[in-house]
Amino acid sequence: MSSASSSQRAELAGALSRVLLDPVDAQTIDVHGGTCAAVLVPMFIADDGEPHLVFTKRRDDLRRHAGEISFPGGRKDDTDPDLQHTALREAHEEIGLEPAAVELVGALQPTPTIATSYAVYPFVGLIEPGLEWTLSPREVDIVLELSLRDLRAGYGRQRMLRRGVPFRTDVYVVGDSLIWGATARILGDLLGRLDVSAA
Repeated sequence: MSSASSSQRAELAGALSRVLLDPVDAQTIDVHGGTCAAVLVPMFIADDGEPHLVFTKRRDDLRRHAGEISFPGGRKDDTDPDLQHTALREAHEEIGLEPAAVELVGALQPTPTIATSYAVYPFVGLIEPGLEWTLSPREVDIVLELSLRDLRAGYGRQRMLRRGVPFRTDVYVVGDSLIWGATARILGDLLGRLDVSAA
């Protein structure tokens, strides 16, 4: 890592630590949902100096959340000592991201999923740019690396139809990628906190 990129990462880590929740404290927040789950929000600074986030696009043939874009993560196993471990384990299983390669800098507000009754606890981690991903063939179709600039520009409200029920919801659209639901809520929380940090 160059000295310039190293200083940019340190600056971003400092900004995040000021506005994110403490990872241990975040796990004590009660959220409606029958099953606890965790996601990792991997962030890196690209060569152009712009922060990017790493998402997964799920396979189209999955029974649940087919084709949806999300952060790597999943439900807590009995063997996981805490939800931070769940997020790191799932990211390793889904995209080959080594836990040792993640600098955990904080957590975001946990959020429930409406249809599947999960309580999702997000943790933000900084990683190096240019990592090669090893995708879980059972779950992940592709990995998306999207810039915060493009995500902010892609924000809107959209009418959607799920199980025959129409609703309007926050979305982020970047090219052909549509982010909505719990992932959009997590993303909105992160962007809002970064806006406060920059103010």
